[in-house]
Amino acid sequence: MIDNLTKTELYAILTGVFTACLIVSNIIAGKTFDFFSLTLPCGVVIFPVIYIVNDVLAEVYGYEKAKRVIWLGFLMNLVAVICYNITILLPAPVFFENSEAFSIVLGSTSRLLLASFAAYLAGSLVNAKLMVFLKKKDEDKLFFRCIASTLVGEGLDAVIFIFIGFVGTMPFDALLLMIAAQALFKTIYEIVVYPITKYVISGVKGLPDG
Repeated sequence: MIDNLTKTELYAILTGVFTACLIVSNIIAGKTFDFFSLTLPCGVVIFPVIYIVNDVLAEVYGYEKAKRVIWLGFLMNLVAVICYNITILLPAPVFFENSEAFSIVLGSTSRLLLASFAAYLAGSLVNAKLMVFLKKKDEDKLFFRCIASTLVGEGLDAVIFIFIGFVGTMPFDALLLMIAAQALFKTIYEIVVYPITKYVISGVKGLPDG
């Protein structure tokens, strides 16, 4: 499918995928699930896709273009959050019975918003920066670059998000376990789908600049 595109055209598509996945991940992160007796936010289901696209952007287009997409994703997510909160504040007609459910799903505390935004920016920027840095060291080790950058980026993301969002609300050892489990889950996810990441990177590198 990507064979008929130019790198510029695919950059726009990757930007859209990145931004959409980010907004979706922040919505579904409000629900948790049990994973072998560990509690994880449902955002981990789609959030690794963000890091995979991040890897593709950094590997093919460089850090500066990857950084633009990361900041665009941040701004679009901020717009979404503002729209959610305006919508929640608007008075509903008497026949609408789901206002409370709507607020629970799309509303968020200022603490969790700060945690989410800070974690996303730090983790995503470090992931992209490390991808480019490791590429300069040894361009042949794509697998190592993808996994190492994700492990560091996801680890930093988990530390920032969980500490800002949950410190003081649960035992410290539970916080550490949650951080380790979340970072490990996302990294294993990327290892499993690495063949897809490699295929996309190889395909994009072969496209005309356009």
